[in-house]
Amino acid sequence: MIYIRSLVSNICFFSLMGIGCVLTLFIGPVSRKGTIYLWDKIVMRSVFWCVKHIAGLKIECRGLENVSNIPALYACKHESALETYAFTQPVPTCTYVLKKELVYMPFFGWTQYFYGMVPVDRKGGAKAMKNMLKNVKKIVSERRPVVVFPEGTRCKPGTTKGYKSGFLFLAENLHLKVVPVAVNTGLFWAKNSFLRYPGTAVIEFLEPMDVHDHEDKKAFMSRLEKVIEDKCKELNDEAVQKYPWVKHNLGA
Repeated sequence: MIYIRSLVSNICFFSLMGIGCVLTLFIGPVSRKGTIYLWDKIVMRSVFWCVKHIAGLKIECRGLENVSNIPALYACKHESALETYAFTQPVPTCTYVLKKELVYMPFFGWTQYFYGMVPVDRKGGAKAMKNMLKNVKKIVSERRPVVVFPEGTRCKPGTTKGYKSGFLFLAENLHLKVVPVAVNTGLFWAKNSFLRYPGTAVIEFLEPMDVHDHEDKKAFMSRLEKVIEDKCKELNDEAVQKYPWVKHNLGA
């Protein structure tokens, strides 16, 4: 049954995403606000309606008291494509710092450009960092929050590939609070997997942190990683207890 539900859910998901990308080709060049409204209020809400009612996968957002109207830098654990879409609901108008190759993808990449994503050349050195700062500063001036994935790539639940401190360049120069975000999304929507497991995936916003409150970057990053990874373990343990069929998606 899970295969059929996953198949139908994926068909609906990619169909809605495709329609959104096509519409963005017309709306994007003339209105960024219109593009954001299309995706936040129409496409993503329709997508998650399908995911919930067809695949049986709900999304629960916790710690919403830590989501502020003031622009902030959300440092999120990255386990799945799920959180990259789901963020638009609790943190509307948010944008992401992502590798530049993604905006070159036909249709979907162009959509990310029109939405206002911030592409970064990972091999561009100091020049790339300055361009990133310039672009994020513009986004923040529009009072839009910014999402970063400190590990730089998706990791299997229960594992980490190490947190990189490059995003602190933004927090320090733009005086942004860093909001840690823990997830267990990879248990239900695993990387490169066709299956969508039923249950409740959790995205939890933790207490904001100020990089200037720490003596050095290393201390800040150690604290950030511990806070996020500890909470992710709690969320994973909770999910496995409630939904034992997702246990095999945990990393070693």
